[in-house]
Amino acid sequence: MDFSLSPEIEDYRLRVRDFVARHVMPLEKDPHAFDEHENIREDIVAQVRALAREQGLWAFQMPKERGGAGVGVVGMAAIYEEAARSPFGPVMINAAPPDDGNMMLLNRILPNEAMKQRWLQPIIDGKVRSAFAMTEPKGCGSDPSLTYTTATRQGDKWIINGRKWFITGADGAQHFILLARTGEDDRKGLTAFLFDASQPGWRIERRIPIMGPEEHGGHCELVFEGLEIPDENRLLNVGDGLKVTQIRLGVARLTHCMRWLGLAKRCMEEAAGHVSERMSFGQPLAGHEGVQWMLGDVAKDIHIGRLLTMQAAWKLDQGDFARSEISIAKIHVADTLHKAADTAIQLLGARGYSKDTIVEWIYRYARQARLVDGASEVHKMVISRSYLAEGPEFFHWGV
Repeated sequence: MDFSLSPEIEDYRLRVRDFVARHVMPLEKDPHAFDEHENIREDIVAQVRALAREQGLWAFQMPKERGGAGVGVVGMAAIYEEAARSPFGPVMINAAPPDDGNMMLLNRILPNEAMKQRWLQPIIDGKVRSAFAMTEPKGCGSDPSLTYTTATRQGDKWIINGRKWFITGADGAQHFILLARTGEDDRKGLTAFLFDASQPGWRIERRIPIMGPEEHGGHCELVFEGLEIPDENRLLNVGDGLKVTQIRLGVARLTHCMRWLGLAKRCMEEAAGHVSERMSFGQPLAGHEGVQWMLGDVAKDIHIGRLLTMQAAWKLDQGDFARSEISIAKIHVADTLHKAADTAIQLLGARGYSKDTIVEWIYRYARQARLVDGASEVHKMVISRSYLAEGPEFFHWGV
């Protein structure tokens, strides 16, 4: 496996790195740039997004013919990592969840250009935002079969009733992808649909308060009471809802890893700069063996995480589902992000615990990494099942 980047992707990566350093990271130190949810204000986001588009740094995960850069999954790994050196970098170049995962899904499964122009292109162009409505209060999360929101067919339309929660980005989203039950079978009883926020029959019940800072649009609880969706806005076939979720979540989980690696690296940048300058007992903190152990241990884990993520990205580019590889990367990188933020705070001392650096923001954000898009324990089950099914061949080399 050769993870060397093409000159085109390397140039794009460096331009993203420079853009984030020049136009995004300075915002972190401006308290007036933030909204009440500890994210960058929408008006400032719009200004920076316009600049990103002018510089040709926009939705790089999308094909060139749709306005992206068509970099492939390995290229995405390198560029997402640079974008996420600031937590606010990905949204500035239209590479933040949930829009990025929704764009990749819709680009892959929408059946014709008319539907892509209606539902996909406005997200790519940054004209609207989107949400993926799957998780439910009574069970549906890592196990989509526990879906209780129903879609009942009446002629050429579907009537939706039920409740969803922790729907990221729902407050302010215009285009929604919805998973609902259309039959009793666990694997073929779910169907996915598209609906627009302007349609009657649904509402945002509340924006759920969380322990860490939020993405734009928060994490919301939605109520459906007779939402009507035309059958033409169904995704794939009736009963293919589980397939839709698998298509979306596979790459989306890996893009989380790509971004989290960028955040982990940023934590260590902040810590390394501090310990190189801060004097303690006659020498910089970096000269103390205990500090070196802490930095080296996290640097090792970040390096391992990058290799795991790149291996999974490479396999996806080869047409493989890379299920085990994605699960392994997801577990390791989620742990590494938390470890990097925790270590950075320890090395920064009181400054790390304060809001004078971005590290405490990342630390609070990092706790969700072991939960979102499948808890770590669920991914360990996925790995175990693959190992039990494949036996010694689980550890095969690619030929």
